[in-house]
Amino acid sequence: MIDWVYMAEIALSGLGSAALLAMTGVAFVLIYKATRVVNLAIGETLMLGAYLFFGFTSGMELPVWLAIPLVLLCGGLFGAVIERVMIRPMLGSSALSVFMVTIGLGSILVGAVELIWGLEPHRLVSFISEKPVFLGPAYVSPKTAVAFAVSVAMIAVFLAVFRFWSGSLALRATATDPGAAYSCGISVPKVYSLSWVVACMIATGAGILVGAIGGLSSSMGVFGLTVLSVVIMGGLDSILGVLLAALVVGLVEAYAGALLGGEYKMISTFTLLMAMLLVRPHGLLGSAEIDRL
Repeated sequence: MIDWVYMAEIALSGLGSAALLAMTGVAFVLIYKATRVVNLAIGETLMLGAYLFFGFTSGMELPVWLAIPLVLLCGGLFGAVIERVMIRPMLGSSALSVFMVTIGLGSILVGAVELIWGLEPHRLVSFISEKPVFLGPAYVSPKTAVAFAVSVAMIAVFLAVFRFWSGSLALRATATDPGAAYSCGISVPKVYSLSWVVACMIATGAGILVGAIGGLSSSMGVFGLTVLSVVIMGGLDSILGVLLAALVVGLVEAYAGALLGGEYKMISTFTLLMAMLLVRPHGLLGSAEIDRL
């Protein structure tokens, strides 16, 4: 007999994970659409946000309502500095060179976190209610419910701004043809900087939610590998594709972990990724680009 309540609880847990994957994936796609940079340090940026929140709340004993905007502000500042100091001088270089720079950035962030906060895992202060959440007979972890709600709200706000804000036209124009955007009077460097600022703010905000659910460790950046899988499956330049892929991956990982064992979560994700690449190398909704050599 199938326990449908248990299956529903697994699905709800998977939806919470999918929301976090989609939220971080949007940050990844935003940078790629604007600058064509594959930012492999997105997971470490998420980790940085979680540790900054830990430092503000546990180290400096700031209230949560003040710590959260400070983390987002620090995330935006971090994105602006990285774009100006490390990424902008590399524009025009080979994609592999910029790719390696982001890998190095991730390693630097891990080393900095370990030097400041040590190698031991930590837990964030409890700022989410522990009151059980039920959808009908199915139980949902309150932390998962809050993470889902916040992630969906942030994604909705981002999509609305991207759709109706006039500045989004500059972003789309820059992503399509930077040279033509320059000729139309668009400040391409400002667009590049803005994309990194917003993306890093989103990633650090997601880090608070991921840290609240699973705790803190310097290996949190591994979450970025799952995000990268989601982005590749959805399409590097498609926000809608990333949202769909995050939904699929979140549910598949949840059922694989619950029914087969936790060690099968990553296996299922990368198996799904390889299958997708064989069928659609450019992802679900990504643009098929042809390079002539």
